[in-house]
Amino acid sequence: MSGEAQARAPAGDHVRPARGGRVLPLLAAGAAFLILVGLGTWQLERRSWKLELIRQVEERADAPARPLPPPAAWGRLSRAEDEYAHVQVTGSFDHARETLVYTVLSDPKGEARGQGFLVITPLMLPDGRSVLVNRGFVPLEKRTPASRAQGQVAGPVSVTGLLRFPEEASVFVPANDPAKDAWYRRDPAEIAAARGLPGAAPFLIDADAAPNPGGLPQGGETRLAFPNRHLEYALTWYGLAATLLGVGLAVALSQRAARRRTPHP
Repeated sequence: MSGEAQARAPAGDHVRPARGGRVLPLLAAGAAFLILVGLGTWQLERRSWKLELIRQVEERADAPARPLPPPAAWGRLSRAEDEYAHVQVTGSFDHARETLVYTVLSDPKGEARGQGFLVITPLMLPDGRSVLVNRGFVPLEKRTPASRAQGQVAGPVSVTGLLRFPEEASVFVPANDPAKDAWYRRDPAEIAAARGLPGAAPFLIDADAAPNPGGLPQGGETRLAFPNRHLEYALTWYGLAATLLGVGLAVALSQRAARRRTPHP
């Protein structure tokens, strides 16, 4: 086209954007909106699950203590059905094979707190089997058994507490190192293997707050409070979805108004 022809072109002519240029952003925004709504709904479902878990834990922990199931039934116990069950068992502690699991007790029910260890001690049963008992917390300066000799009770004892399954792995907690006797997770199978305890129960018992002689270990420190921020998370996802919808509507209305203002040839 010559310069003269270009000059005669109507001033209102313009290149309309391709239809795909409008549809693709709309599809992307719609997909993002559905994802955000889906995440919010998933958090509401998680909230329902968490509330049911809290109810079950409280119900089991507050129930009267029942005898520990016999070894023949240990393999049938499950985390979903038996975690935090209130149980009682009688045996004798083997203090020579206790294990110290490092922890930080920041919200204690007793007086001791801060850095320290959970004292995991085998409770030897009459049939020769054993159940590992988390007897409670001791501060760093009470690491050695001699520093808390009064609490090393001898002879038959009755232990009441909550049945616990192996502590699940976490990226925030180091793996156990049996070779260095460094323990960070309560894993009964690992501890039993390291301490030479064949036939040990595949679970532990968190001892209750019944005082030990000398006050240590400090029992009854099982955490029964579970974080439940799923409603907050759900509202956040739904809020983002609503914001995206609002922005999309604002853009659509702005484009519509712009098209109305554009003169037609």
